Amino acid sequence: MSLSIIILAAGKGTRMKSTMTKVMHKLAGRPLLEHVIDTAQSLMPNSFAVVCGNEAEQVTPLLENRKVIAVMQPEQKGTGHAVMQAVPVFEHADQVLVLYGDVPLTQQSTLDSLIQCGDSQSCRILTTELNDPTGYGRIVRNDAGDVICITEQKDADQATLAIKEVNSGIMVLPAQWLRASLSKLENNNAQGEYYLTDMVALAVADGLAIKTVCCVDNAEVAGVNTRQQLAELERHYQQQQANKLMAAGVTLSDPARLDIRGDVTIGRDVTIDVNVILEGKVTIADNVNIGANCIIKDAEIGSGTEILANSMIDTATIGTNVSIGPFARLRPGTVLSNQAKIGNFVETKNANIGQGSKVNHLSYIGDTDMGENVNIGAGTITCNYDGANKHRTTIGDNVFIGSDSQLIAPVTIADGATIGAGTTLRKDAAEGALTLTKSIQKTVAGWKRPVKKK
Repeated sequence: MSLSIIILAAGKGTRMKSTMTKVMHKLAGRPLLEHVIDTAQSLMPNSFAVVCGNEAEQVTPLLENRKVIAVMQPEQKGTGHAVMQAVPVFEHADQVLVLYGDVPLTQQSTLDSLIQCGDSQSCRILTTELNDPTGYGRIVRNDAGDVICITEQKDADQATLAIKEVNSGIMVLPAQWLRASLSKLENNNAQGEYYLTDMVALAVADGLAIKTVCCVDNAEVAGVNTRQQLAELERHYQQQQANKLMAAGVTLSDPARLDIRGDVTIGRDVTIDVNVILEGKVTIADNVNIGANCIIKDAEIGSGTEILANSMIDTATIGTNVSIGPFARLRPGTVLSNQAKIGNFVETKNANIGQGSKVNHLSYIGDTDMGENVNIGAGTITCNYDGANKHRTTIGDNVFIGSDSQLIAPVTIADGATIGAGTTLRKDAAEGALTLTKSIQKTVAGWKRPVKKK
């Protein structure tokens, strides 16, 4: 059976109190809508679209980037009205799955179960049971247990309000029947809107089978209407990610204080301290130790590496048995070879650091190619920018650079060279030799410090 998916994302989200449209607020570092798009595309639909409306210009760049069709709903007159705008998208499909751009955590497996629970001529509804169902449409069944309709909160009587089983809004409908029946929807309700949920009563009247799948995890069908709800789903999502990591052999000092905001692959016997953030595409090999308050983004970390507290790694490749930090910052383009060491208050950028080389203290190494077993003294900087262009510094193997040196690029330091402390290096340094810029030290007898004027 061919499948079409429609994601409804036209609402304003007034309760978010934001100039940003609701579906573009972020969970785990990505827009709510993007989570739904990922899940929808994993189902391999034959056709797929997102219905936009309020602040559509905020949404369409994401859809263009993901190559998803945008359907406009200029006036927001309810979920049924939104689906009406998308008829051309699903008119040749067998069945239509309706999702919501503010319901980010529905799992592919749950939607597979929903699709498979009936045939192309049945109406299939994803439900859940809530201890407090306030605000949700209730699933109303007859004495035989068959679904007869869905009643919205504002239209429900007291008996209906007592029902715990609620509609998630997610449903699968026969495409051709849906197309023919949408015109039958009416807006004679408290909101004056065309409810997609009213299709259930129409399906019952037309003799269609109504099937349901009850979702055990309420968070899978939870929508975001307030910032509080967004925060609750964020914590739920992060706890799920933490549980997966621990099940795979990762030690977390506090699972509640880890944030994963991307695609993370972690090996065994990795230890992660509190308040660590992993963003983008991060790969961490076995036996890595990550200290507290570290941020790692788009990085590959080799086995046996130790990242001490308060370090930031962004778009870098780290070899095996490397030591980093504390308070180190590795900027994009940094490549650390095996056994390299980056110490406290060291910043690197677009730099290749060779095997066993050390930059221990208070240094900036940018636009640099560094060989093996190099020792960089404290306070050393590569002066790589002349105000208009960037230039590279080349450092050979077994080089020693004294503290408080400035290496003014472009410059090459040959193998085995030694650079004296306090040197401002403007020319290439010879192999195996000592290079320094010497200043004369003198003592001024009888000199007195200035005193503060009264």
